[in-house]
Amino acid sequence: MSRTIVRTSNAAKPPATYSQAVKAAGLVFVSGTAPSDPITGAFVGSTIQEQTSQCFTNIAAILDEAGSSIDKIVSVTIVLADEDDFAGMNEEYVKWFPVDPPARQAAKLPARIAGLKVSIAVIAEE
Repeated sequence: MSRTIVRTSNAAKPPATYSQAVKAAGLVFVSGTAPSDPITGAFVGSTIQEQTSQCFTNIAAILDEAGSSIDKIVSVTIVLADEDDFAGMNEEYVKWFPVDPPARQAAKLPARIAGLKVSIAVIAEE
């Protein structure tokens, strides 16, 4: 099976240890994506709603580069720094998936990163 690395400057640059996304087997696997500004790299927003929105904005840019889109997402993994932000994250999440949402799981971030409230990974069809 072949795979293709996906990179775009329209989303935040990932660390050197992983790719923004990988295309394989008709799917796009988007790595955990932080709410970072693509130009400055700084986290965007102080609320969980703002950070969730920026994560999905970055994910949308990555999926676009891969020839996919938000509406082709089949699975979402959300990692929160604080479980108390779950309701606020859901408040923003339903704006991105108002009908027929993808499969989803959530977990708590195992380490604290200053200013980071959420990281989101997805799997989408090409």
